[in-house]
Amino acid sequence: MTSQHTARLGRMMAAALIAVGSLAGASILTASSAAEAKTIRVTLQLPLRNILGQNLVAFKEIVERDSNGDLKVEIYDSAQLYKDKEVPQAVSSGAIEMGVAAHSRFAGTIPAIDVYNVPFMFNDQAAIAKATSPDSPIRQAIDAEVLKTGARVLWWQAFGMAVMVSKDEAIDEPAKMKNKKVRVFGKMLGDMVKVTGGAPTLMSGSEQFLAYQRGTVDAGMTGVTAIKSRKIFEVQNYTIDTNHAALEFLVIVNEKFWQSLNDDERKILTDAARKVEKDLRVAYAKLDAETLDWVAANTDMKVVRLTPAQRKAWREATAPVLNTYLDLAGPLGERLVVEAQRLQ
Repeated sequence: MTSQHTARLGRMMAAALIAVGSLAGASILTASSAAEAKTIRVTLQLPLRNILGQNLVAFKEIVERDSNGDLKVEIYDSAQLYKDKEVPQAVSSGAIEMGVAAHSRFAGTIPAIDVYNVPFMFNDQAAIAKATSPDSPIRQAIDAEVLKTGARVLWWQAFGMAVMVSKDEAIDEPAKMKNKKVRVFGKMLGDMVKVTGGAPTLMSGSEQFLAYQRGTVDAGMTGVTAIKSRKIFEVQNYTIDTNHAALEFLVIVNEKFWQSLNDDERKILTDAARKVEKDLRVAYAKLDAETLDWVAANTDMKVVRLTPAQRKAWREATAPVLNTYLDLAGPLGERLVVEAQRLQ
């Protein structure tokens, strides 16, 4: 072999060694990056296609983009891991990093949170938006109480306002509640039924359709969008647009996990939460109105809107529920009611 060939072979071997070294180095970097990525699991009781699920998807996309993949969000929808009632404990204990639960699920440990379910405490979605905004004294006080449980509120998810649905007659006046069996989703709403002469039955949203179909209950309280998504219009004849309570979900994160993040990571999560929270609240106000219009135009269900006189009658008939709330919620509840009344 000539010296020229020997030199050429040497150069080729050197190049090959450099290439192998580069690939090995890249593999090490890739493995290192993957190892450093932090996974945030989120549990949700609703399907991913639901507007709350899509809200989480938007959060996931922002977080993963802004963290350059250092933060990874995994969403487990449709109660794959935990049912709604199990979420507060699961997140507080650290069994999962994040979760979504209806605000009423916290009422057992934080009775004051039920201010949103005191009948007719808020007039409309604009008042609810103010009462749940990050700078609201009501929201801040509740978030502080949730933090004591070991979980931090990242954002609130709007889910509209509660309406009544019924079969035999439109329950548009308090007197028509008498002797009716009514589905409710919280204690304050159960008390609303009791003080107007009805019998409340606490049940989850997913149980509504069969309960109405089988006659287990005569009427119920639900969110507007559920009338369409759960096809309640097939088993009930009236929607009464009472807007008597707020439907809110809390997205919470385990506090120990939160403290394990660095400042930049916490900022990415906070900024993403603020954006998706605002976007959802704007979207939901529009969605409720559009859904009622759709129900009226495309189903046999009749949409009944309360007159000012009827709304006043409901307020007066359900006023005793406020005293029940204050007895349960104590001084914090009193403060929240004062703040809420300023928004009326």
